[in-house]
Amino acid sequence: MAKRMAIMLVIVGVLFGGIFGYQAFTARMIKKFMSSAPVPPVAVSAVKAAYQTWQLRLNAVGSLRALRGIDVTSEISGLVQTLHFKSGDEVRTGQLLVQLNADADRAQLQALEAAAELAQTVFERDQKQFAVKAVSQATLDTDAADLKTRRAQVAQQKAIVDKKSIRAPFSGQLGISTVNTGQYINPGDKIVTLQSLDAIYADFYLPQQNLSLITLGQAVSITTDTYPGRTFNGKVTAINPKVDSNTRNFLVEAIIDNSGHKLLPGMYATVEVRSGKAQQYLTLPKAAVTYNPYGETVYLIEEKGKTKDSKPALFAKQTFINMGPSRGDQVAIIKGVKAGDQVVTSGQLKLKSGSPVIINNQVQPLNDAAPAPVDQ
Repeated sequence: MAKRMAIMLVIVGVLFGGIFGYQAFTARMIKKFMSSAPVPPVAVSAVKAAYQTWQLRLNAVGSLRALRGIDVTSEISGLVQTLHFKSGDEVRTGQLLVQLNADADRAQLQALEAAAELAQTVFERDQKQFAVKAVSQATLDTDAADLKTRRAQVAQQKAIVDKKSIRAPFSGQLGISTVNTGQYINPGDKIVTLQSLDAIYADFYLPQQNLSLITLGQAVSITTDTYPGRTFNGKVTAINPKVDSNTRNFLVEAIIDNSGHKLLPGMYATVEVRSGKAQQYLTLPKAAVTYNPYGETVYLIEEKGKTKDSKPALFAKQTFINMGPSRGDQVAIIKGVKAGDQVVTSGQLKLKSGSPVIINNQVQPLNDAAPAPVDQ
């Protein structure tokens, strides 16, 4: 019985050994066949690396502010007698805008002027009397003090009368009026906005690492979605001597030519500051770069022999690069790529070093130095 069991075990072992041996043999043959079979090429897009002239440009979003801009108000209360402007008018420095009712104030001024004239007459008469010792020095001093008081009252009343005539403190463009004839206004009530628009300030923030790249007088250009395709030029006029401790950004002020009065205070604009001299950089589309924890890489395309139809056999080669500054959809390559090298710009996920490739450039990734959103 034991002998029969041993024979059966041997037979089972032989059977299982044959099965496993056959599977291992089959796996080796399949692997050998797969390794010897030609790998189909991967379709990729590619571009030749080339040098471009780059002017270092610092970009930011700025806010526009009037060179001089105020809300015209009244220092004193009164009834609006006459409006000497219309909404949107261009006005000059000193031009009368609003006349408040000043009849009572002018009458008071005339009374004070009469009292001042009387004080002047009394003082002059007492001076003559004092010369002949007819009045005392104390009387003359009292007359002099009274004359000064009367003159001060006249000056004060003149100032009140003048304040009833509200004038433009500088030349500019008026906004929309918020008062009407016959309306009573109090001190500080807004009458109309006045903005000087021949030039306009653009305030914008830059990170602290750009502080050494900004100097007074530096060229600045701005664009706004209000006027697509149009650029307004100016220069840096001030740099805030303090960096914001929360954002580590610093404020820059630029003055922009606005002779056409196209730009208005409160608008936002895209600001571009040109810094330093133009430099030559070897550039690639950003889409060509693969970002990894161990460094940035690109795939170069190399020619190795010919295909069966006598065309160049192309293969991908992964290489590490050092990147420089970027602008728009482009990035500068400092090391790892030479001018004229063909670099894969799409299809990298299907590649590894040595993968055969074919180039299909029907669709290329974006490669614009100054991309802008397009309304569809």
